[in-house]
Amino acid sequence: MGADRVIRSKVGAKTPALHVAMASSEISPFAKTGGLGEVLGSLPLALEKLGIKLSLIMPAYPSILRGDFPIEDTGRSFSVPVSEGREKGSILKGKLGHSMPVYFIRADKYYDRQSLYHTGEGDYSDNAERFVFFSHAVLEVIRNDPPNILHANDWQTALSIVFLKAQPELYPELANTKTVFTVHNLGYQGVFWNLDWHLLNLDWRFFISQYLEFFDKINFLKGGVVFADHITTVSPSYAEEITTYEYGFGLEGIFREKAKDLTGILNGVDYRVWNPETDANISSTYSIDDLSGKINCKTELQKTLGLQEKPDVPLIGMVARLTSQKGCDLVAMALSSLMERDIQFVLLGDGEKYYTELFQSLAEQYPGRMSLQIAFDEAKVHAIVAGADFILIPSRYEPCGLTQMYGLRYGTIPVVRATGGLKDTIHEFNPEMGTGNGFLFGLSEVTDLLAAIDRALECYQRKELRKIVIKNGMKENFSWEKSSKLYKKVYQKLLTTV
Repeated sequence: MGADRVIRSKVGAKTPALHVAMASSEISPFAKTGGLGEVLGSLPLALEKLGIKLSLIMPAYPSILRGDFPIEDTGRSFSVPVSEGREKGSILKGKLGHSMPVYFIRADKYYDRQSLYHTGEGDYSDNAERFVFFSHAVLEVIRNDPPNILHANDWQTALSIVFLKAQPELYPELANTKTVFTVHNLGYQGVFWNLDWHLLNLDWRFFISQYLEFFDKINFLKGGVVFADHITTVSPSYAEEITTYEYGFGLEGIFREKAKDLTGILNGVDYRVWNPETDANISSTYSIDDLSGKINCKTELQKTLGLQEKPDVPLIGMVARLTSQKGCDLVAMALSSLMERDIQFVLLGDGEKYYTELFQSLAEQYPGRMSLQIAFDEAKVHAIVAGADFILIPSRYEPCGLTQMYGLRYGTIPVVRATGGLKDTIHEFNPEMGTGNGFLFGLSEVTDLLAAIDRALECYQRKELRKIVIKNGMKENFSWEKSSKLYKKVYQKLLTTV
């Protein structure tokens, strides 16, 4: 099993040394489309500080092959079964932080593409095959240095757990490896038609409702949930919500069955990146003790986005994928009423064609008062979070959410729907008590959204109250320090479970 697998305490007892291999389809800064990549770029660094040995595995996308990252060829290649044939790949190596190894699976036919999962016309037609291959490749990487824990993330890596558990005879080196599966967003499950079953090379006995079958289709994420030794998701409230019909997306029964093996752990923020005192992406830095720089950030944001330069007009920002999940339909319905108020609105995001075209037509109706940015630009995200007075997150469901945490640290007051991680991190401001850090609404209704915004705008007009809620938010600490300890606790419990 390797000499580093066991350490001895001073009293002579044997304690397993934690080695965790994390597999993900995206890891920041190498490639990311959202929260999954951000989490996998920061959580491992926090775990490393706790004395855990980490190794990371992801596909080798163009941003890696032709980027500025120092990458080396390990000289290792492999072939894995895909349908009736075998597909070849090779293993490159980079690092996260100072020395944490990141293994990149190179298979250009699968990953050397313009985007990670889709084109503007929809998902890649061979996504099932791409991530069947990747899940096999993950096991090829870790069998050379068997970890205590294989930690897979979302549907793209779920089959690595399935293959390990359903075909243990193929991976004798990994017989003692425990598995953790994290659901970052249950809205994306990797569901494919049943005619793709041949790609997996699994016995048909696993194509039943107890395993991977899902309404006569194949559900990759379901396989990860069923076969994992432990499941985590990204906030305590979301862990409860996914056991219900409303939020379970058809898997609520399985989550209820596995409730004792399900843990909700709130995502954290990398404050080395998200810190208004040091942020190089904003026009002026500032702190909780000196907010003057935030005023400059607002002025610069208005100027850059073509908004009227009015420092006293409340500026509402929204940064999101343009999908119904993020409440874009609700915002579109509320926009005409919202713009009757003396406010400015900036929306940054990309996503479904329907919403990009809809918001483009709406933005044209409010020149100088509304700005639409159809793109994902990291620097602009920082500029909006710093320059806006409020950050709007009207999600129909939100497993965790990071943007509201960024807003808190930057003194930008969140207005959010009370769901998932949003209600775990944002608490309604009470003007009489001076407690709370934002404004919430419960139902996905235009009237509820506007009511929460009106409470926020009333607070804005009362400068002393505004100052209190801003400082309440800036004092919050959602670093990875606490959450990483909870992950370590999950790992350790697995290693002591027979």
